[in-house]
Amino acid sequence: MKVLGLSAVDQTRLLRICILGLISIVAIGSRLYSVLRFESVIHEFDPWFNYRTTKYLVHHGFEKFWNWFDESAWYPLGRVVGGTLYPGIMVTSAAIYNALHALNIPVDIRNVCVFLAPGFSALTAIATYQLGKEVKNETAGLLAAAFMGVAPGYISRSVAGSYDNEGIAIFLLVLTFWLWLRAVRVGSAMSAAVCALSYFYMVSAWGGYVFIINLIPLHVCVLLAMGRFSNRLYVAYSTFYALGTLASMQIPFVGFQPTFTSEHMAALGAFGLIQVVAAAYYVRARVTAVQFRTFVACAAVLVAALLACVLVVLSMRGAVAPWTGRFYSLWDTAYAKVHIPIIASVSEHQPTAWPNFFFDLNVLIWLFPAGIYFSFRELSDNHVFLILYSVFAAYFAGVMVRLILTLTPIVCVLAGVAVANVFEAYLSHSPGPGVAQVPRAAIMGAL
Repeated sequence: MKVLGLSAVDQTRLLRICILGLISIVAIGSRLYSVLRFESVIHEFDPWFNYRTTKYLVHHGFEKFWNWFDESAWYPLGRVVGGTLYPGIMVTSAAIYNALHALNIPVDIRNVCVFLAPGFSALTAIATYQLGKEVKNETAGLLAAAFMGVAPGYISRSVAGSYDNEGIAIFLLVLTFWLWLRAVRVGSAMSAAVCALSYFYMVSAWGGYVFIINLIPLHVCVLLAMGRFSNRLYVAYSTFYALGTLASMQIPFVGFQPTFTSEHMAALGAFGLIQVVAAAYYVRARVTAVQFRTFVACAAVLVAALLACVLVVLSMRGAVAPWTGRFYSLWDTAYAKVHIPIIASVSEHQPTAWPNFFFDLNVLIWLFPAGIYFSFRELSDNHVFLILYSVFAAYFAGVMVRLILTLTPIVCVLAGVAVANVFEAYLSHSPGPGVAQVPRAAIMGAL
Protein backbone atom coordinates (compact mmCIF):
# COMPACT_ATOMS: atom_id res chain seq x y z
CA MET A 1 0.00 0.00 0.00
CA LYS A 2 1.39 3.37 -1.03
CA VAL A 3 1.51 6.28 1.39
CA LEU A 4 2.18 9.79 0.04
CA GLY A 5 2.76 8.11 -3.32
CA LEU A 6 5.81 6.25 -1.99
CA SER A 7 6.58 2.59 -2.44
CA ALA A 8 7.29 0.30 0.53
CA VAL A 9 11.04 0.71 0.04
CA ASP A 10 10.78 4.50 -0.11
CA GLN A 11 8.54 4.52 2.97
CA THR A 12 11.14 2.50 4.84
CA ARG A 13 13.88 4.89 3.79
CA LEU A 14 11.85 7.92 4.86
CA LEU A 15 10.99 6.31 8.18
CA ARG A 16 14.65 5.54 8.79
CA ILE A 17 15.62 9.15 8.13
CA CYS A 18 12.92 10.39 10.51
CA ILE A 19 14.09 8.01 13.23
CA LEU A 20 17.69 9.21 12.84
CA GLY A 21 16.46 12.79 13.04
CA LEU A 22 14.60 12.07 16.29
CA ILE A 23 17.66 10.30 17.71
CA SER A 24 19.78 13.35 16.87
CA ILE A 25 17.28 15.67 18.58
CA VAL A 26 17.27 13.50 21.71
CA ALA A 27 21.08 13.31 21.69
CA ILE A 28 21.39 17.10 21.55
CA GLY A 29 18.55 17.82 23.98
CA SER A 30 19.88 15.45 26.64
CA ARG A 31 23.10 17.49 26.78
CA LEU A 32 21.58 20.96 27.20
CA TYR A 33 20.49 20.72 30.84
CA SER A 34 23.21 23.02 32.19
CA VAL A 35 22.35 25.71 29.64
CA LEU A 36 18.59 25.49 30.25
CA ARG A 37 18.97 25.35 34.01
CA PHE A 38 21.65 28.01 34.34
CA GLU A 39 23.25 29.77 31.35
CA SER A 40 25.48 29.30 28.33
CA VAL A 41 28.92 29.08 29.91
CA ILE A 42 32.19 27.18 29.52
CA HIS A 43 33.06 25.07 32.55
CA GLU A 44 36.06 23.07 33.81
CA PHE A 45 39.75 23.95 33.37
CA ASP A 46 40.81 22.46 30.03
CA PRO A 47 37.67 23.75 28.24
CA TRP A 48 38.50 27.27 29.40
CA PHE A 49 42.00 27.03 27.93
CA ASN A 50 40.55 25.64 24.68
CA TYR A 51 38.03 28.48 24.60
CA ARG A 52 40.78 31.05 25.13
CA THR A 53 42.88 29.66 22.29
CA THR A 54 39.83 29.51 20.02
CA LYS A 55 39.12 33.19 20.62
CA TYR A 56 42.73 33.98 19.73
CA LEU A 57 42.39 31.95 16.52
CA VAL A 58 39.18 33.74 15.53
CA HIS A 59 40.50 37.23 16.26
CA HIS A 60 44.07 36.91 14.95
CA GLY A 61 43.90 34.29 12.21
CA PHE A 62 45.40 30.85 11.71
CA GLU A 63 48.99 31.88 11.00
CA LYS A 64 49.37 33.90 14.20
CA PHE A 65 47.62 31.16 16.17
CA TRP A 66 50.07 28.59 14.81
CA ASN A 67 53.06 30.65 15.97
CA TRP A 68 51.52 32.10 19.14
CA PHE A 69 53.77 32.19 22.20
CA ASP A 70 51.51 32.49 25.23
CA GLU A 71 53.58 34.04 28.01
CA SER A 72 50.72 33.75 30.52
CA ALA A 73 50.48 29.95 30.26
CA TRP A 74 52.86 27.65 32.12
CA TYR A 75 54.13 30.77 33.88
CA PRO A 76 56.93 31.81 34.05
CA LEU A 77 58.15 29.62 31.17
CA GLY A 78 55.36 30.42 28.70
CA ARG A 79 54.02 28.11 26.05
CA VAL A 80 54.34 27.75 22.27
CA VAL A 81 50.64 27.05 21.74
CA GLY A 82 50.70 25.85 18.13
CA GLY A 83 53.27 23.15 18.82
CA THR A 84 51.94 21.88 22.16
CA LEU A 85 48.25 21.12 21.54
CA TYR A 86 45.88 19.27 19.25
CA PRO A 87 44.25 22.08 17.25
CA GLY A 88 41.30 20.15 15.82
CA ILE A 89 38.61 21.43 18.17
CA MET A 90 39.77 25.06 17.87
CA VAL A 91 39.91 24.95 14.07
CA THR A 92 36.48 23.27 13.94
CA SER A 93 34.88 25.96 16.11
CA ALA A 94 36.56 28.75 14.17
CA ALA A 95 35.40 27.25 10.87
CA ILE A 96 31.79 27.03 12.12
CA TYR A 97 31.98 30.60 13.46
CA ASN A 98 33.32 31.97 10.17
CA ALA A 99 30.77 30.02 8.14
CA LEU A 100 27.87 31.37 10.20
CA HIS A 101 29.15 34.92 9.87
CA ALA A 102 29.59 34.44 6.13
CA LEU A 103 25.87 33.61 6.05
CA ASN A 104 25.15 36.80 8.04
CA ILE A 105 24.17 34.83 11.14
CA PRO A 106 25.57 36.77 14.12
CA VAL A 107 26.75 34.41 16.83
CA ASP A 108 29.31 34.72 19.59
CA ILE A 109 32.28 32.38 19.54
CA ARG A 110 31.46 31.41 23.13
CA ASN A 111 28.10 29.98 22.07
CA VAL A 112 29.75 28.05 19.25
CA CYS A 113 32.13 26.50 21.76
CA VAL A 114 29.37 25.76 24.29
CA PHE A 115 27.14 23.93 21.82
CA LEU A 116 29.87 22.22 19.78
CA ALA A 117 29.92 18.96 21.75
CA PRO A 118 26.10 18.50 21.80
CA GLY A 119 26.02 19.19 18.07
CA PHE A 120 28.71 16.59 17.40
CA SER A 121 26.83 14.07 19.57
CA ALA A 122 24.17 13.98 16.84
CA LEU A 123 26.86 13.34 14.24
CA THR A 124 28.26 10.60 16.47
CA ALA A 125 24.86 8.90 16.57
CA ILE A 126 24.69 9.02 12.76
CA ALA A 127 28.23 7.64 12.44
CA THR A 128 27.31 4.86 14.88
CA TYR A 129 24.31 4.05 12.70
CA GLN A 130 26.61 3.69 9.70
CA LEU A 131 28.97 1.45 11.69
CA GLY A 132 26.12 -0.75 12.89
CA LYS A 133 24.73 -0.93 9.36
CA GLU A 134 28.16 -1.91 8.03
CA VAL A 135 28.61 -4.80 10.46
CA LYS A 136 25.00 -6.04 10.53
CA ASN A 137 22.06 -4.19 8.95
CA GLU A 138 19.92 -1.06 9.23
CA THR A 139 18.12 -2.38 12.31
CA ALA A 140 21.36 -2.80 14.24
CA GLY A 141 22.49 0.63 13.03
CA LEU A 142 19.36 2.41 14.28
CA LEU A 143 19.50 0.63 17.63
CA ALA A 144 23.20 1.42 18.04
CA ALA A 145 22.56 5.08 17.17
CA ALA A 146 19.75 5.27 19.73
CA PHE A 147 21.94 3.72 22.42
CA MET A 148 24.84 6.02 21.56
CA GLY A 149 22.66 9.12 21.72
CA VAL A 150 21.73 8.56 25.36
CA ALA A 151 24.62 6.48 26.77
CA PRO A 152 25.83 8.15 30.02
CA GLY A 153 29.41 7.10 29.25
CA TYR A 154 29.38 9.48 26.28
CA ILE A 155 27.05 12.16 27.66
CA SER A 156 29.46 12.80 30.55
CA ARG A 157 32.11 14.13 28.12
CA SER A 158 29.86 15.90 25.62
CA VAL A 159 27.49 18.10 27.61
CA ALA A 160 27.00 21.75 26.67
CA GLY A 161 29.92 23.80 27.94
CA SER A 162 32.32 20.86 28.11
CA TYR A 163 34.53 22.24 25.37
CA ASP A 164 37.20 19.55 25.37
CA ASN A 165 38.87 17.40 22.73
CA GLU A 166 36.61 14.42 23.38
CA GLY A 167 33.62 16.50 22.24
CA ILE A 168 34.54 15.89 18.59
CA ALA A 169 37.03 13.03 18.98
CA ILE A 170 34.49 10.27 19.65
CA PHE A 171 32.65 11.16 16.45
CA LEU A 172 35.93 10.94 14.55
CA LEU A 173 36.81 7.65 16.26
CA VAL A 174 33.55 6.01 15.17
CA LEU A 175 33.73 7.60 11.72
CA THR A 176 37.27 6.34 11.11
CA PHE A 177 36.38 2.80 12.16
CA TRP A 178 33.31 2.78 9.89
CA LEU A 179 35.33 4.08 6.95
CA TRP A 180 38.02 1.46 7.63
CA LEU A 181 35.55 -1.43 7.56
CA ARG A 182 33.97 0.01 4.45
CA ALA A 183 37.40 0.31 2.77
CA VAL A 184 38.17 -3.35 3.58
CA ARG A 185 34.82 -4.45 2.18
CA VAL A 186 35.06 -2.38 -1.00
CA GLY A 187 38.82 -2.66 -1.54
CA SER A 188 38.96 0.82 -3.03
CA ALA A 189 41.95 3.12 -2.71
CA MET A 190 39.55 6.07 -2.70
CA SER A 191 37.63 4.67 0.29
CA ALA A 192 40.90 4.07 2.12
CA ALA A 193 42.03 7.62 1.31
CA VAL A 194 38.81 9.00 2.83
CA CYS A 195 39.48 6.85 5.90
CA ALA A 196 43.02 8.31 6.10
CA LEU A 197 41.55 11.81 5.88
CA SER A 198 39.21 11.05 8.78
CA TYR A 199 42.20 9.67 10.71
CA PHE A 200 44.10 12.91 10.05
CA TYR A 201 41.21 14.89 11.50
CA MET A 202 41.24 12.58 14.52
CA VAL A 203 44.99 13.10 14.99
CA SER A 204 44.44 16.85 14.97
CA ALA A 205 41.74 16.53 17.64
CA TRP A 206 42.84 14.08 20.35
CA GLY A 207 45.79 12.00 21.53
CA GLY A 208 43.50 8.99 21.57
CA TYR A 209 44.31 8.56 17.87
CA VAL A 210 46.97 6.12 19.10
CA PHE A 211 44.15 3.65 19.79
CA ILE A 212 43.16 3.77 16.12
CA ILE A 213 46.65 3.40 14.73
CA ASN A 214 47.19 0.30 16.87
CA LEU A 215 43.76 -1.34 16.55
CA ILE A 216 43.59 -1.21 12.74
CA PRO A 217 47.05 -2.85 12.30
CA LEU A 218 46.02 -5.48 14.86
CA HIS A 219 42.91 -6.17 12.78
CA VAL A 220 45.11 -6.59 9.70
CA CYS A 221 47.52 -8.94 11.47
CA VAL A 222 44.72 -11.11 12.87
CA LEU A 223 43.10 -11.39 9.42
CA LEU A 224 46.47 -12.42 7.97
CA ALA A 225 46.92 -15.00 10.73
CA MET A 226 43.46 -16.39 9.92
CA GLY A 227 44.44 -16.78 6.27
CA ARG A 228 42.10 -14.03 5.08
CA PHE A 229 44.53 -12.05 2.98
CA SER A 230 42.89 -10.42 -0.02
CA ASN A 231 43.66 -7.70 -2.52
CA ARG A 232 40.95 -5.62 -0.86
CA LEU A 233 42.74 -5.78 2.50
CA TYR A 234 46.09 -5.02 0.87
CA VAL A 235 44.82 -1.95 -0.99
CA ALA A 236 42.87 -0.67 2.01
CA TYR A 237 45.67 -0.88 4.56
CA SER A 238 48.53 0.17 2.28
CA THR A 239 46.63 3.28 1.20
CA PHE A 240 45.40 4.08 4.71
CA TYR A 241 48.82 3.73 6.34
CA ALA A 242 50.77 5.67 3.72
CA LEU A 243 48.36 8.61 3.47
CA GLY A 244 47.35 8.58 7.13
CA THR A 245 50.93 8.63 8.39
CA LEU A 246 51.98 11.42 6.04
CA ALA A 247 48.91 13.46 6.98
CA SER A 248 49.35 12.96 10.73
CA MET A 249 52.92 14.26 10.53
CA GLN A 250 51.55 17.65 9.45
CA ILE A 251 50.33 18.28 13.01
CA PRO A 252 53.24 20.01 14.82
CA PHE A 253 52.45 18.35 18.15
CA VAL A 254 52.81 14.94 16.45
CA GLY A 255 55.58 15.74 13.96
CA PHE A 256 57.83 12.78 13.18
CA GLN A 257 56.57 10.63 16.05
CA PRO A 258 54.96 8.09 13.66
CA THR A 259 58.45 7.20 12.43
CA PHE A 260 60.26 6.56 15.71
CA THR A 261 57.93 6.14 18.72
CA SER A 262 56.82 2.78 20.06
CA GLU A 263 53.15 3.72 19.90
CA HIS A 264 53.36 3.73 16.09
CA MET A 265 55.65 0.75 15.48
CA ALA A 266 52.78 -1.75 15.28
CA ALA A 267 51.35 0.11 12.29
CA LEU A 268 54.73 0.13 10.58
CA GLY A 269 55.25 -3.57 11.31
CA ALA A 270 51.81 -4.46 9.93
CA PHE A 271 52.55 -2.43 6.81
CA GLY A 272 55.78 -4.37 6.24
CA LEU A 273 54.10 -7.69 7.02
CA ILE A 274 51.30 -7.21 4.52
CA GLN A 275 53.86 -6.37 1.82
CA VAL A 276 55.67 -9.64 2.57
CA VAL A 277 52.41 -11.61 2.49
CA ALA A 278 51.38 -9.98 -0.78
CA ALA A 279 54.78 -10.87 -2.27
CA ALA A 280 54.36 -14.46 -1.06
CA TYR A 281 50.97 -14.75 -2.75
CA TYR A 282 52.47 -13.33 -5.93
CA VAL A 283 55.30 -15.87 -5.89
CA ARG A 284 52.94 -18.77 -5.10
CA ALA A 285 51.06 -18.16 -8.32
CA ARG A 286 54.28 -18.63 -10.32
CA VAL A 287 56.15 -21.54 -8.67
CA THR A 288 55.42 -25.11 -7.59
CA ALA A 289 54.07 -25.97 -4.13
CA VAL A 290 57.41 -27.41 -2.93
CA GLN A 291 59.35 -24.36 -4.09
CA PHE A 292 56.80 -22.08 -2.46
CA ARG A 293 57.05 -23.81 0.93
CA THR A 294 60.84 -23.53 0.81
CA PHE A 295 60.61 -19.88 -0.17
CA VAL A 296 58.16 -19.06 2.65
CA ALA A 297 60.24 -20.85 5.30
CA CYS A 298 63.46 -19.09 4.31
CA ALA A 299 61.80 -15.71 3.86
CA ALA A 300 60.02 -15.92 7.23
CA VAL A 301 63.26 -16.69 9.09
CA LEU A 302 65.23 -13.99 7.30
CA VAL A 303 62.58 -11.31 7.68
CA ALA A 304 61.99 -12.09 11.37
CA ALA A 305 65.71 -12.05 12.12
CA LEU A 306 66.24 -8.83 10.17
CA LEU A 307 63.34 -7.03 11.86
CA ALA A 308 64.46 -8.16 15.32
CA CYS A 309 68.02 -6.95 14.71
CA VAL A 310 66.87 -3.62 13.31
CA LEU A 311 64.49 -3.04 16.23
CA VAL A 312 67.18 -3.90 18.81
CA VAL A 313 69.78 -1.66 17.17
CA LEU A 314 67.38 1.26 16.81
CA SER A 315 66.21 0.91 20.41
CA MET A 316 69.79 0.79 21.72
CA ARG A 317 70.68 3.89 19.72
CA GLY A 318 67.58 5.69 20.97
CA ALA A 319 66.14 6.03 17.47
CA VAL A 320 62.94 4.27 18.60
CA ALA A 321 61.49 6.07 21.59
CA PRO A 322 59.98 3.93 24.36
CA TRP A 323 56.36 4.06 25.44
CA THR A 324 55.43 7.20 27.34
CA GLY A 325 54.51 7.02 31.00
CA ARG A 326 50.79 7.34 30.34
CA PHE A 327 50.85 4.36 27.96
CA TYR A 328 53.05 2.29 30.27
CA SER A 329 50.42 2.79 32.97
CA LEU A 330 47.87 1.07 30.70
CA TRP A 331 49.86 -2.17 30.81
CA ASP A 332 51.22 -1.88 34.36
CA THR A 333 48.72 -0.22 36.68
CA ALA A 334 51.38 0.37 39.35
CA TYR A 335 53.86 2.03 36.99
CA ALA A 336 52.54 5.57 37.32
CA LYS A 337 52.33 5.45 41.12
CA VAL A 338 55.99 4.44 41.35
CA HIS A 339 57.62 6.42 38.52
CA ILE A 340 55.30 9.29 37.56
CA PRO A 341 53.13 10.28 40.53
CA ILE A 342 51.69 13.30 38.70
CA ILE A 343 49.89 10.96 36.27
CA ALA A 344 48.58 8.81 39.09
CA SER A 345 47.33 11.91 40.91
CA VAL A 346 44.80 12.70 38.17
CA SER A 347 41.41 11.28 39.14
CA GLU A 348 40.45 10.23 35.60
CA HIS A 349 43.64 8.15 35.36
CA GLN A 350 42.60 5.90 38.26
CA PRO A 351 41.46 2.30 37.72
CA THR A 352 37.73 1.97 37.12
CA ALA A 353 35.48 0.81 39.94
CA TRP A 354 32.92 -1.82 39.00
CA PRO A 355 29.89 0.42 39.67
CA ASN A 356 31.17 2.87 37.05
CA PHE A 357 30.53 0.35 34.28
CA PHE A 358 26.89 0.01 35.33
CA PHE A 359 26.39 3.75 35.82
CA ASP A 360 27.96 4.65 32.45
CA LEU A 361 26.54 1.79 30.36
CA ASN A 362 23.34 0.84 32.19
CA VAL A 363 21.41 -1.99 30.51
CA LEU A 364 23.89 -2.08 27.63
CA ILE A 365 26.35 -3.88 29.90
CA TRP A 366 24.08 -6.94 29.71
CA LEU A 367 23.63 -6.77 25.93
CA PHE A 368 27.37 -6.32 25.31
CA PRO A 369 28.34 -10.02 25.84
CA ALA A 370 25.40 -11.12 23.67
CA GLY A 371 26.72 -8.95 20.84
CA ILE A 372 30.14 -10.55 21.19
CA TYR A 373 28.51 -14.00 21.03
CA PHE A 374 26.69 -13.16 17.80
CA SER A 375 29.93 -11.76 16.36
CA PHE A 376 31.72 -15.03 17.08
CA ARG A 377 28.87 -16.95 15.46
CA GLU A 378 29.26 -15.14 12.14
CA LEU A 379 32.95 -14.14 12.37
CA SER A 380 33.28 -12.15 9.16
CA ASP A 381 36.13 -9.66 8.73
CA ASN A 382 33.93 -6.97 10.28
CA HIS A 383 33.05 -9.14 13.26
CA VAL A 384 36.73 -9.90 13.89
CA PHE A 385 37.26 -6.15 14.18
CA LEU A 386 34.34 -5.79 16.60
CA ILE A 387 35.73 -8.55 18.83
CA LEU A 388 39.21 -7.03 18.90
CA TYR A 389 37.81 -3.58 19.61
CA SER A 390 35.61 -4.86 22.43
CA VAL A 391 38.37 -6.88 24.12
CA PHE A 392 40.99 -4.13 24.15
CA ALA A 393 38.55 -1.31 24.90
CA ALA A 394 37.13 -3.28 27.84
CA TYR A 395 40.61 -3.91 29.21
CA PHE A 396 41.74 -0.29 28.89
CA ALA A 397 38.45 0.96 30.36
CA GLY A 398 39.14 -1.20 33.41
CA VAL A 399 42.64 0.23 33.78
CA MET A 400 41.76 3.93 33.39
CA VAL A 401 38.34 5.35 34.18
CA ARG A 402 38.38 7.99 31.42
CA LEU A 403 38.69 5.26 28.78
CA ILE A 404 35.11 4.14 29.36
CA LEU A 405 34.58 6.84 26.75
CA THR A 406 36.27 4.68 24.09
CA LEU A 407 34.42 1.57 25.28
CA THR A 408 30.96 3.15 24.94
CA PRO A 409 30.77 3.12 21.09
CA ILE A 410 31.56 -0.58 20.73
CA VAL A 411 29.17 -1.46 23.56
CA CYS A 412 26.39 0.44 21.76
CA VAL A 413 27.16 -1.23 18.42
CA LEU A 414 27.29 -4.75 19.87
CA ALA A 415 24.13 -4.10 21.88
CA GLY A 416 22.45 -3.06 18.64
CA VAL A 417 23.71 -6.24 16.95
CA ALA A 418 22.36 -8.37 19.82
CA VAL A 419 18.89 -6.80 19.79
CA ALA A 420 18.76 -6.93 15.97
CA ASN A 421 19.43 -10.67 16.08
CA VAL A 422 16.65 -11.11 18.63
CA PHE A 423 14.29 -9.17 16.38
CA GLU A 424 15.24 -11.35 13.41
CA ALA A 425 14.52 -14.47 15.39
CA TYR A 426 11.23 -13.50 17.03
CA LEU A 427 9.66 -10.59 15.14
CA SER A 428 7.12 -11.66 12.56
CA HIS A 429 4.63 -9.87 10.35
CA SER A 430 1.30 -11.51 9.61
CA PRO A 431 -0.81 -9.38 7.22
CA GLY A 432 -4.56 -9.63 7.24
CA PRO A 433 -6.61 -10.92 4.31
CA GLY A 434 -6.32 -8.84 1.19
CA VAL A 435 -3.30 -6.94 2.49
CA ALA A 436 -0.08 -7.21 0.49
CA GLN A 437 2.81 -8.56 2.51
CA VAL A 438 5.65 -6.12 3.04
CA PRO A 439 9.08 -7.69 2.50
CA ARG A 440 10.72 -8.82 5.75
CA ALA A 441 13.87 -6.86 4.92
CA ALA A 442 11.84 -3.67 4.67
CA ILE A 443 10.28 -4.26 8.12
CA MET A 444 13.68 -4.92 9.73
CA GLY A 445 15.19 -1.90 8.02
CA ALA A 446 12.46 0.39 9.34
CA LEU A 447 13.01 -0.90 12.87
